[in-house]
Parts: sequence; structure tokens; C-alpha cells
Amino acid sequence: MELTPGRARLASAAALLLVVILGACTAMGVGSSAAPPSATAPSEPVPSARVGVPAASTRVRFIPTAVVLPGGARAVVEPAATVNRVLAVPEEGKHVGWWDGSAYAGDPFGTTVIAGHVDSAAEGLGFFARLLSVQRGEVVALEAGKHRQRYRVISVRTVAKQALATTSAAFDQTGDHQLVLITCTGAFHPDQGGYDSNLVVTATPLGDAR
Repeated sequence: MELTPGRARLASAAALLLVVILGACTAMGVGSSAAPPSATAPSEPVPSARVGVPAASTRVRFIPTAVVLPGGARAVVEPAATVNRVLAVPEEGKHVGWWDGSAYAGDPFGTTVIAGHVDSAAEGLGFFARLLSVQRGEVVALEAGKHRQRYRVISVRTVAKQALATTSAAFDQTGDHQLVLITCTGAFHPDQGGYDSNLVVTATPLGDAR
């Protein structure tokens, strides 16, 4: 399957909290009867400012190593780079690929893009053939070690391959965080090298990654 993803993933930035605690100053009230300080009295040292330690970010973000579809089917996720503007999806049909130019799971913005084969001549049906039966409202999860991010499916669309271009929202890295799963669908044309359409499943996060 050939995909043409667009702009590179924008790196996310964690906010740092800087706490500055200043020494308190006391001022003499207007009309006070207190005597002015003596010129010979020893001066009090001025407290110096103290700078707090930046707070550690509590956000969890990770490169997915597994995807879990509705019903519990699980597949290994491998990093997938673009070569000559084509996403190199893992050849093994039971594995899928995370586009390494896309967002991490748990990022506050950007799209996490995962693509896989619907089938192959050597192996038959691929893992992402299961996407053909995914419905809106169902839950998909991404995992890496002890970390997990859950998403709810909000749309399942068939898109002509020509329309899945660099301007497609499927590859947007500037909006709110979402997950996009992509595989092939439509009519198969051996003389043209494959299917004429892509199935695009879009899902939004359910809470924060853990």
C-alpha cells in the first residue's frame, strides 16, 4: 500500500512552572509615631530572591508498539519512515506501521498515523482487514510497555487514493490530538499495482495516556 503523508510532525512542548518567592517588605504607615531609624543603627540584610525548581510534566506520551482493535485483536506496531514520499508500511501483513513523522500517543496535538496492509499475495488477509468491520463509537487502544492510550472511533471513511494527499486532514499535525488508522479498500487493479481507495478510521482520545 502506498500512502503520501504530508508535513512532518510538530514537536510538542511541556510547560515549565517557575515559582519566584520574594522576601516580604514592611512599610511604615503614614502618620505613624514610630521613630525613624538611627543613622548609626546596623542595617538589616535584604532577603535574596529564591527561585523554585521547574515542575516535572505529568503528561505521558509514547511511540506505540502495539495496537488493540475492538474485540481485543492485537498487532505489533513498527516505526515506518517515508521513502521518496511513500510510507514504507511493514511488509508482514500481521504487523502495522506508525508513521515516524506523526504525533506520539498521548501528545496534546497532532495526528498519530498507523497504516497496514489489508491483504497480501503471500499471506492472505492482513491485520488491518479488521478495520473493514470497525464501527463508530468503538474503542481502539495504543500501547507501549506499561503505557496505554484509548481512543473512541468517530468516523470510518473510504477515500480515493488520489485524495489522500499532503493536505488531507488524516495527516494534520496542527490540530487537536487524534488517531488515524489507514488500510487499502475498494476495487483491486493488478495492472495499477493495488487497490484504488483507502479506508480511513479516525478516533479521538478517551482521557489522557497512562
